[in-house]
Amino acid sequence: MKHQRHRNRHFSSDKFNPEDWWDRRRQGHGMNLYRNTQDKKIAGVCAGLADHFNVDHWVVRLAAFGGFIFLNSLMFFAYIGAWIALAPRPKGGNQQTAYRYDETTHQDRPVNMFRYQMSPSDRLKTAQARMEEVVNRAAVMERYVTSKRYELDKEFSKINQ
Repeated sequence: MKHQRHRNRHFSSDKFNPEDWWDRRRQGHGMNLYRNTQDKKIAGVCAGLADHFNVDHWVVRLAAFGGFIFLNSLMFFAYIGAWIALAPRPKGGNQQTAYRYDETTHQDRPVNMFRYQMSPSDRLKTAQARMEEVVNRAAVMERYVTSKRYELDKEFSKINQ
């Protein structure tokens, strides 16, 4: 009986709220996943996935066509499921694009389904390497500022002005 209650509590309605799912859908599931209804051929699923993965639309359409040929009804149901799961891209500027800092390019990039961020240990190693580089540059600068060469260069710059 105790195990039964625990299992029912685990699957209670508090855990899954359909309104939350529809809200996440409207916000692109936090990954900028939308259907592109402006460049659509059928429902905009392929164009939306192509926009998400930053590839040409024809590439995704060709893959979907190949899926329809080889996987038949499975691809049909996957397309229908994607049609339901992906909201149309919001028109205008009210769309909130999620960004994440990319360590390799040193800039914020739109969140992508398969663009995972580095593991915490790798991020820590990268941060340590950067900090070491900063400390080394600061040490070189400090050596220069406290040297006689700096005083000499400073006096020469006064003469040139």
